[in-house]
Amino acid sequence: MAVNKSSKCRIVIDAMGGDYAPQNAVLGAVQAEKNNPDIEIVLVGKSEQIQKILDQNKITFDSKRIINADETIEMGDSPATAVKTKKDSSIVVGINLVKENKADAFVSAGNTGAVVTASTLILGRLNGVERPTIGTFMPNSTGVTTLFDVGAFVDTKPQHLLGYAVMSTIFVKEIYNISNPSVGLLTTGEEEEKGNKVTKEAYPLFKNSNLNFVGNVEGRDILQGKANIIICDGFIGNIVLKFGESVPKLLKYLLKDYSKKNIFNLIKVGLLKGVLKEALQPLNPDNYGGVPLLGVKGITIIGHGSSSVVAIKNMVDRAYEMYNKNLTRKIELALEEYGK
Repeated sequence: MAVNKSSKCRIVIDAMGGDYAPQNAVLGAVQAEKNNPDIEIVLVGKSEQIQKILDQNKITFDSKRIINADETIEMGDSPATAVKTKKDSSIVVGINLVKENKADAFVSAGNTGAVVTASTLILGRLNGVERPTIGTFMPNSTGVTTLFDVGAFVDTKPQHLLGYAVMSTIFVKEIYNISNPSVGLLTTGEEEEKGNKVTKEAYPLFKNSNLNFVGNVEGRDILQGKANIIICDGFIGNIVLKFGESVPKLLKYLLKDYSKKNIFNLIKVGLLKGVLKEALQPLNPDNYGGVPLLGVKGITIIGHGSSSVVAIKNMVDRAYEMYNKNLTRKIELALEEYGK
């Protein structure tokens, strides 16, 4: 079924992506559309299941914007194999809509590897991009820290790290309104000679570029705000990301365990519960939704498999923001400006 062109930003949602699909994907997408009149949602997946969710929640939705896709790429599927063999999957069908200019962005909480692979193969890479990258927001004590790459590719060359830095610089500049974001290279010490072979060879590339490079940074610097952007390979970045996601759960466990010791502890935790919840909101991944895949000829936002309704809504909002600011084109132009 074709999707007609519109003056609105047409955002495709992988309705079958995520642990709680299609419910969270559908409800989050519909909420985003309701809040922003400039967004037009397209739901891709098993149409009967999608319609069931809409009916159960008494939501009126144009059936022409429900695109059937009979196959689903599961979390355990091999990304490359699944993209090649499951042509009628929600991920492949959805990204093809962007490729065919029938949509402006794609959002998925499904198999990350499959979304990266499909976006790279179907949409293609921007001129000058050897490797696309995905990044994430991490709270710090002074402002904004973003970490790139967090898992698009685990094996990286020095020039790939430089490409990540250029693309993320434009992203942070536009999304967070930081005119000249600082960039650090994540390694084992501040000194130029510290690190493995890849980071040592990447250092002079960063130093001789037009980036606002502040040098090497260590793991302890991530949450201290030493740089707006921290660059690493996807292997290390994904480990840091998953470790960070475990921190709120540990804090909740520690507080619960503390409250069990005696009635006085229980009262103290009870009195502080609301304050703590509010204070820890920056650690809630739902607040920023998904992460952008930078470097492909289109907009792709990738969310966590356990994404909530709120997270899906925020993923859609991020896709719209990237579309509204013409971020893909700005990244392409920046690759020359920063000496890539």
